[in-house]
Amino acid sequence: MQHSGAAPLTGGFAGPHAPVRTVAVLGPGGIGGLLAALLSRAGHRVICLAGEETVRTLRRSGLRIRSGRYGAFTADVEADTALREPVDLCLVTVKHTALDAALDRVSPQALGDGLVLPLLNGVEHPAVLRARYGAHRVVPAAIRVESTRTAPGVIEHGSPFTEIDLAGPRERLDPLAALLTAAGADTRVMPDENTVLWGKLAFLAPFALLTTRYRLPIGTIRTERRAELAALVEETTAVSRACGGPADAAQVLARYDAFPAGSKSSMQRDAEAGRPLELDAIGGALLRAAERHGIPAPLATRLVAETA
Repeated sequence: MQHSGAAPLTGGFAGPHAPVRTVAVLGPGGIGGLLAALLSRAGHRVICLAGEETVRTLRRSGLRIRSGRYGAFTADVEADTALREPVDLCLVTVKHTALDAALDRVSPQALGDGLVLPLLNGVEHPAVLRARYGAHRVVPAAIRVESTRTAPGVIEHGSPFTEIDLAGPRERLDPLAALLTAAGADTRVMPDENTVLWGKLAFLAPFALLTTRYRLPIGTIRTERRAELAALVEETTAVSRACGGPADAAQVLARYDAFPAGSKSSMQRDAEAGRPLELDAIGGALLRAAERHGIPAPLATRLVAETA
């Protein structure tokens, strides 16, 4: 890249002679903070972009991680309220409710030739990012992890896994997958964007809507409200199928059954904390897609209305 002299993004990322990359992380919360710390620990230069209070905390104390998988450690990172130089990669890890305002921290001019990797809930945000940064820079992706910011700069990673799916050609994205995997986030490349994004939403929407509406963890939902869960999964997988995504309802239910009983969705945690909900990005996107394809979704419609 022009700012560091490193090999282009399509060059090698992993291995003993891989170049050090400069990575911006827009939103160092539960997901962004975890990935920022892992990338810093792997030897990369990380710039976290956030509000002034978080910036002061990160400059003073770094990122403190508590994780059963990665252990307890503190990672030093740079921090600023806006991106002021080109980077190789920009992770977009804010809540969808804060996306528009957060993007002001990363101007297209400051980004340079860097790739934009959004790890957000929903399926509609890639269009927003492509319009701002150009289609060639945006890498559609999905992440599966349970990770929570308990205070500025303090991250609790609760799941035994951190898994990322990237959508696009392997020859372009394999080096990026290698970078993330080497840092500790198991990453694979899949050819189809709809498979990646709807594969997550078809799973996430029932989880988020039911746990938030009833204020119950997944273990109680899958036992006491099993019929409702199964019906909602049928609705979401039908919409996913129409949008070109996965449509195996039994597989989705099996994943819920494998979750620790006390697991809560991030939207449920936001509701409990009185924070804005990603209801439109999750439930709203599902209902808009259902309407476009003429698919009935009465249960999802009711749950979105009751949760709003």
